[in-house]
Amino acid sequence: MKKILIVEDDILIAEIERDYLEAEYFETTICQNGQEGLKRALEGEYDLAILDVMLPGLNGFSICREIRRETDMAIIMVTARKDDVDKIRGLGLGADDYIVKPFSPGELVARVKAHINIHERLKKQNGSGLAKNHDFEKGSIQTANLKILPLSRQVFCSGKEVELANKEFELLYFLASNPNIVFSKDTLFDRIWGMDAVGDTATVAVHINRIREKIGTDEENMKLIETVWGAGYRFRKK
Repeated sequence: MKKILIVEDDILIAEIERDYLEAEYFETTICQNGQEGLKRALEGEYDLAILDVMLPGLNGFSICREIRRETDMAIIMVTARKDDVDKIRGLGLGADDYIVKPFSPGELVARVKAHINIHERLKKQNGSGLAKNHDFEKGSIQTANLKILPLSRQVFCSGKEVELANKEFELLYFLASNPNIVFSKDTLFDRIWGMDAVGDTATVAVHINRIREKIGTDEENMKLIETVWGAGYRFRKK
């Protein structure tokens, strides 16, 4: 049985989420305090966390940041704001998805199922050392001061290892495996996240920015992923 952590200070909302999830045979835990929620997330071996943004003790963004440092569990952020500020910030911290209040409990359950399935598939791919959809059988790639090792899923900048999240690695490796070709956000989202993914192309831009920050340790690496305005992104390899 998959385990879901609900971190929500509004007990009525939390109980509705719990009831719908348990009806689909998920095991759930409710926390109404941010600090307790973070403690449970790091100790409870959950498959997915539903994090409200505004929480007493510790907000959802801080919890998301700390979870992502320790585990790759799926994370869905919940916010009352309808603009993109919380969405972009949450995705930038490593959240997989976000949903705006008020929302349909049925939609939440659908998103939970989708992201658990995505993470399960990634674990199977990582366990074999290969990701068939993205042709990870190819050899290592080295350009400028960047080296990508596909089988061990490691990235090195100027000889120092850089830690990338699963999707960051897959996106970087896909672009580097197809140098000097411009890919639109829609194409990248389809190729890396898949047709069954929940989200939109804003996720691509967020992940590109995170990759640039992590590999941009010198001037050469900062220029490797180019933005082609109105078209998409390309990996520049001379």
